[in-house]
Amino acid sequence: MSSSAFDEISAKVNNWGRWGSDDVKGTLNLIDRAARLRAAAAIVEGDALSMSLPLSAAEGIQLGFIKGRVNPRIEMSRINVPEEMAPDGPSFSEDVVSFSMQCATHIDGLAHVSFDGQLYNGYDAGEIDADGSARLGVHHLGPIVTRGILLDVARARGEDILPAGHGISIEDLEAAVELAGIRPEPGDAVCVRTGQMRHLALGLALDDPGRDLVAYTWPAPGLTMATAVWLREHDVSLAAIDTMTMEVFPGESDEDFLPVHLLHLREMGLTQGQNWVLDELAAAAAADGRYSFLLDASPLRFTGAVGSAITPVAVR
Repeated sequence: MSSSAFDEISAKVNNWGRWGSDDVKGTLNLIDRAARLRAAAAIVEGDALSMSLPLSAAEGIQLGFIKGRVNPRIEMSRINVPEEMAPDGPSFSEDVVSFSMQCATHIDGLAHVSFDGQLYNGYDAGEIDADGSARLGVHHLGPIVTRGILLDVARARGEDILPAGHGISIEDLEAAVELAGIRPEPGDAVCVRTGQMRHLALGLALDDPGRDLVAYTWPAPGLTMATAVWLREHDVSLAAIDTMTMEVFPGESDEDFLPVHLLHLREMGLTQGQNWVLDELAAAAAADGRYSFLLDASPLRFTGAVGSAITPVAVR
């Protein structure tokens, strides 16, 4: 089901064919040399900040209501095992990791969402099989290095954290742009801060009363459908946020389920980032007034994967 509002916005933002009938990168095509040079110019002191959640079963954020999505599990496959070729030589330890790509800090690839049997650029959703997506897998995306701009919506509204279920509007984004003093240019990435990470009580004990996975997950603030038009008009290459679902959840209409996912990934070919930890970056930006940075959000090159857990880094 889709509402008339969704259909109207979809027609405004659709990028099918914009970069050719065989395009597999979507808005990441907008990241050119000029965008990377803007990123390099944003580095002033050379500080590097990680924007990722820890990857462990104990610190995982999945509650189990999304089928198949499990928290990271690390198992040792070798513990101080000497090599047979040199039994008196060094011993080695190795580990094996299993997790869902969307379980923690990640990007969603363009094959993550389909509708009416179609993926981005009109590709047949049936091309996804047990091996993933040969057509739109994240292995096609390449390195994602561009200028990032922090849109601190919470701070722009004078709040530590947006109200549960707050739908971020175009006006909210414009207020964050005014706070940042910088407007996105084609190829830039935007990182939208809601303050939602406060519910995870990062850096504190896992049984801290401030850690509330339910409050983090639902209801949650996030982008509204209308903001897709704003992102399209500014030719943003990647949009990331510090929430589980990216969009306001529950959604704006009973007729549309996760419509922002469809608008971004299927209609626009816009790579999404979710569960990004933006608070340290926001504190630094508020302290010195610099809201732009070099962003590295490159995916792991798993062939056919429809998303990738990542450790996004801001260099400023």
